Amino acid sequence: MPVLVMKFGGTSVATLDRIKRAAKRVGVEVAKGYDVIVIVSAMSGKTNELVGWVNETSPLFDAREYDAVVSSGENVTAGLMSLTLQEMDVPARSWQGWQVPLKTTSAHASARIEEIPTDNINAKFAEGMRVAVVAGFQGISPEGRITTLGRGGSDTTAVAFAAAFDAERCDIYTDVDGVYTTDPRISSKARKLDKIAFEEMLELASLGAKVLQTRSVELAMRYKVKLRVLSSFEEQSDDAGTLVCDEEEIMESNVVAGVAYSRDEAKMTLLSVADRPGIAAAIFGPLSEAGVNVDMIVQNISEDGRTDMTFSCPTDQVKRAEKAMEDAQASGEINYQQLVADTDVAKVSVVGIGMRSHAGVAAKMFDALSSEGINIKVITTSEIKISVLIDRKYMELAVQALHDAFELEKAA
Repeated sequence: MPVLVMKFGGTSVATLDRIKRAAKRVGVEVAKGYDVIVIVSAMSGKTNELVGWVNETSPLFDAREYDAVVSSGENVTAGLMSLTLQEMDVPARSWQGWQVPLKTTSAHASARIEEIPTDNINAKFAEGMRVAVVAGFQGISPEGRITTLGRGGSDTTAVAFAAAFDAERCDIYTDVDGVYTTDPRISSKARKLDKIAFEEMLELASLGAKVLQTRSVELAMRYKVKLRVLSSFEEQSDDAGTLVCDEEEIMESNVVAGVAYSRDEAKMTLLSVADRPGIAAAIFGPLSEAGVNVDMIVQNISEDGRTDMTFSCPTDQVKRAEKAMEDAQASGEINYQQLVADTDVAKVSVVGIGMRSHAGVAAKMFDALSSEGINIKVITTSEIKISVLIDRKYMELAVQALHDAFELEKAA
């Protein structure tokens, strides 16, 4: 039988009633003739509670035991979902990561999937099981220890299973009814997209859109997995939600598909750095080793052999970045006059595959921001996106202005 993967996020399985509602959706797909692999998250709030218990018990925790604790939330949901389906006379069985086995690297709390053998689950399908309920977010290391894939890892689990089992589609059920042109909480004109290209979704996810985890979109794009994002709280139809697919499957699209934002950004500037070959490596090497996620990078024109280097990073990594630069200066790797951190900025981006073939997107974006009196601090571009750093107090105004400027409330 054809295989369908259905993933239910924490809000979709937050209570027993919601688990029953999700199980009914699974039952509908089984009745259509699918063998279904259901990927479940922990019940809403449970993972945060488990992480809190670990931190309270052992602030400098053993990552192996951290994974053993925080992965347990998904096990509970998987068992409850299977019991609910069985009560509906749907042959179902729960699976933990090690039982599949979902094989990962040994990087606890941020493991990467290496292989998903299909033999065990396919054998059970052949015996009459119709639904395999798999605990998302978890796997097993080469050493035989439980691993977790990082926050949002259940999305990645779902896409990986869809690829491994050559599923017809991967449906991601969440608390929103699809992918919007921007956050509806900021712009009342935000429009739900029927389809969006993998590349656009990947950029939006990496730039702050919280609908899908970035790694899950990367996997879907690599293995050509059709993704559908839809709400578990609304009536279902064949055209519900947003389909994330190949660019070729989208007949017409706007030049700009969406406006994304990231509120918690910081702009850091190293003043008067020696401008010499290898200086960028001397700066960004220590930042990388310290686990600082650098995004935008701008180097000013050199004067008298000195230059300024500006980069952005998440606000919660500022102290780590400052320590890395202080240590590099103390060791003689770099020499700078001052490190200035501005933690009151936000990143706003426009994304669209149509930018490849249309000129004037940057001009329209900058004109829209200028008309609202919004000053741009840093600009970066790629083939399908333009991002700017601005003062955080103007973030919502900028999102609304850009949404209006590119008329994203209108379909192509």
